[in-house]
Amino acid sequence: MQNLLYRTEDGIGYLSLNRPDHYNAFDGAMIDEFEAFWHDRRYDDSVRVIILDGGTAKGFCAGLDIVTFGPAIYEKDPTTAYNYQARMARILLAMRQAPQPIICCVHGAASGIGFSLAMASDIRIMAEGSRCNAAYINIGLGGADMASSYFLPRLIGSGRANEYLLTGNWMSAEDAMHLGFASRLVPREKLAETAGELARVMAGKTPLALRMTKEAINVNMDAGGLEACLHMEDRNQMMILYSLKLTAPTQAS
Repeated sequence: MQNLLYRTEDGIGYLSLNRPDHYNAFDGAMIDEFEAFWHDRRYDDSVRVIILDGGTAKGFCAGLDIVTFGPAIYEKDPTTAYNYQARMARILLAMRQAPQPIICCVHGAASGIGFSLAMASDIRIMAEGSRCNAAYINIGLGGADMASSYFLPRLIGSGRANEYLLTGNWMSAEDAMHLGFASRLVPREKLAETAGELARVMAGKTPLALRMTKEAINVNMDAGGLEACLHMEDRNQMMILYSLKLTAPTQAS
């Protein structure tokens, strides 16, 4: 991979966006690599948690590369352009389908699909001075794009989410904390340390329990009511309990 850097250590995957000269903006090659990466993680039992960051770029991610890739899409026929749109959007679905919890470290700006990468993660850590926006409406497109109209109202409530999606205004790191979008606000130099501490705590849990907790959160975001949520939790707990029973060493007679 050229546009992504990835390494693993002690059950934790460290994924960095790696287009620093382009503010980590997405082009066709970036889409290809992201698709392949999340496909490989779907059944990767060796990694329990993934930390996603913006690497050495000035900010986390500027969204779509509108200098090269954006114009190229508009020149394509409608079917090809639609396929690129769908592929970018399905990256966010793949992140939710990945069994590993994802910790997203945001520094600088997270705009457009960069904002959506943060939304699709399980935990968001913001660096001081960082900010996010749904930039789509600022370039003449609809403000609901890249799963923003799904994730953002669920994360911060419809009232403020509507404001950000309809205006394209920036959400500051302080607002992100106040609204519950982020769980930590730290100095830039503390991002990796803070994410690592959380990842090690999670990686120390029972692997199936960690995976099924994420699964339950995903399903119960859209559950029809309390009873459906309880059914999911009950099923998960019994599956985890019996998996532990089956893998526990038997006592010698």
